Amino acid sequence: MNRVLVLLFFSLLFTQVYSQELKWLDSNLDMETRISSLIDEMTLDEKISQTVNASAGIERLSIDEYNWWSEALHGVARSGRATVFPQAIGLGATFDPVLIESIGCAISDEARAINNHLLNSGKNQTLYQGLTFWSPNVNIFRDPRWGRGQETYGEDPYLSGTLGASFIKGMQGDHPKYLKVATCAKHFAVHSGPEALRHEFNAIANDKDLRETYLPAFKKCVDAGVEAVMCAYNRTNDEGCCGSNVLLKDILIDEWNFEGHIVSDCGALENFHKKHGLTSSSAESAALALRSGVNLNCGDTYQHGLKSAIEQGLITEQDLDKSLARLLGTRFKLGMFDEADVNPYRAIGTDAINSKENKQLALESAHKSIVLLKNNNTLPLKKESNFIYLTGPLASNTLSLVGNYNGINSDMRTILEGVAAKVSPSTRLQYRQGALLTTENKNSLDWYSGQAKDADATIVVLGLTLLLEGEEGESIASSAKGDILDMSLPESQLNLLRKISARAKSNNKKVVTVICAGMPLDLREISELSDAVLYAWYPGERGGDAVADILFGDVSPSGKLPITFPKSVDQLPDYDDYSMVGRTYKYMKVSPLYPFGFGLGYADLTWKNLRVSNESVKKNETVEISIEIENEKGFKADEVVQLYVSIQNNKEQLPNSTLIDFKRITIEGHGKSKVDFSIPYEAFVYFNDYGQRIQHKGKAKLVLSNSSPCERSKDLGAALFETEVRVN
Repeated sequence: MNRVLVLLFFSLLFTQVYSQELKWLDSNLDMETRISSLIDEMTLDEKISQTVNASAGIERLSIDEYNWWSEALHGVARSGRATVFPQAIGLGATFDPVLIESIGCAISDEARAINNHLLNSGKNQTLYQGLTFWSPNVNIFRDPRWGRGQETYGEDPYLSGTLGASFIKGMQGDHPKYLKVATCAKHFAVHSGPEALRHEFNAIANDKDLRETYLPAFKKCVDAGVEAVMCAYNRTNDEGCCGSNVLLKDILIDEWNFEGHIVSDCGALENFHKKHGLTSSSAESAALALRSGVNLNCGDTYQHGLKSAIEQGLITEQDLDKSLARLLGTRFKLGMFDEADVNPYRAIGTDAINSKENKQLALESAHKSIVLLKNNNTLPLKKESNFIYLTGPLASNTLSLVGNYNGINSDMRTILEGVAAKVSPSTRLQYRQGALLTTENKNSLDWYSGQAKDADATIVVLGLTLLLEGEEGESIASSAKGDILDMSLPESQLNLLRKISARAKSNNKKVVTVICAGMPLDLREISELSDAVLYAWYPGERGGDAVADILFGDVSPSGKLPITFPKSVDQLPDYDDYSMVGRTYKYMKVSPLYPFGFGLGYADLTWKNLRVSNESVKKNETVEISIEIENEKGFKADEVVQLYVSIQNNKEQLPNSTLIDFKRITIEGHGKSKVDFSIPYEAFVYFNDYGQRIQHKGKAKLVLSNSSPCERSKDLGAALFETEVRVN
């Protein structure tokens, strides 16, 4: 009996001592104490092992092996079964921050479910199955040729920042102690191609462009509490983005008070010595990055160089400790050192993965993302049509739904499947691919264009996939590592449309062209050959259903272009020129084919009764502005009311106009709605050549519209209501 008591005593004593030593496992202690106690127990090699994306497990300290690299651009990606929402550029076209927050919440539910199942099964958190997601991408889509522009929310800093912030809030949750998942805004900061040069180019951006265009979306993400920021591969103004005093220390950490961690893009640190010539070794590169604020290295430069950098006196172990504390803070916020029962997110089960509710959300987001660019009294089509002909290389192609950085599941709905489910049982529906994606077999017989002469309507589904457009290494059919340098569809696809259009017009039949792509293509000929043009982007797993719902009138299209569609590359500055002169709706001097913010619908919406509360405004005052919109048809319709400011009579090189607010509204058939905006005095600002924010004094134009203010918008019949105020 005495022996049992002695053993029990020593067992309790050991447990008490052990728990005192492992203070970081005590969820009742404050985080700073937990982090510092953990770092105090780590050897130098152990500390370094935690600074790379594939972080080692340390059994004696109860640190599990963990891979920081996971993706969730438009759904949990590269992991396993997950809901696939429209690609980010399509989400940008929704102009719907409430929807984007709901999507973020759904994605993080699925992410937690996958990770919980992994942990409950006793498995390690491996690549793409963790809780630290390197999304969203809020780079500015400044040039339509960039293949990775599809990952962004478009060309406008205000829109990109607003949607990025909403995504972050939905993903990270609102618990006072725990993050549901950690998000990461990327690629900080001036990064948008050319893709072939991304490891070596030097983006030259003046202070005005930095503050006016390249930084605002990141600032909104930081203000929303984003847990991480990823620095880019390239240099900006001669500094490596991951070794930049200006970008990382002066702006991100000191000016914006960013308190999360900074992660390098994968391999970016070795670019310092291998591509940029900024350093001569892994040790020097590691020291430069750590001193600049980079806490986590995706790659192996920290693994190979940090110890040597400390031995050479380039940095100290105390520098490493300070950096590691930020990084470990994220793991503590995610509950990785706590028991499952104290973290509510550990209870999310696998029934959340691709749930019925998430499928419906994917359908709703696809509906709202698709943009109707042209409609010559053709759409909507009749479900009871006698003969519908469907053709094109992307009509039955699942790659046309997903874009890049995508998940997968067993319920992808192609456009062919969506149309087949929509038409009446007596409708003759015929499908032939008609053309290959990129090449043309000139010896093949034309068995595909003749049907267009007899069909009530021919639906031609054309476009791109990640094979042609995207990231280097993934776009295996691209000659420019994922960029589309001429903005053109492959000739094989254009030839198909030419033949279809000629046959259809010979018998007064209709041609509807559906484009799946993540970038603005040269649509001049496509628009001429088609009676209607629908831009579907990469619409996600329910894309086929969404396209069919719009084609046949169950849903009125309501997407708006989040990026200007130039007529051709001839309207663009040099691709590698990072000056904003001549770029985007804000600075273009030429007339585009389709303007930013543009998109047609089926309803007949009448805008009227513009009202402004006052003709002048001064400090601490606001201007109230409103418009009434009436739906004169039976179609229920969504509209995006956009508010722009244009500074007048100013000698600075200012934008043509600037989006400062927007609201997405729903108007029932034969209904009406009044839309109100409150504009603060601080909205009438501009940036001078030194990047200083200047309060405007004088005249300013306010524009309420459903397309960016320009002559082309007027030509296309957009609603444009203008008024002028004086800023005192």
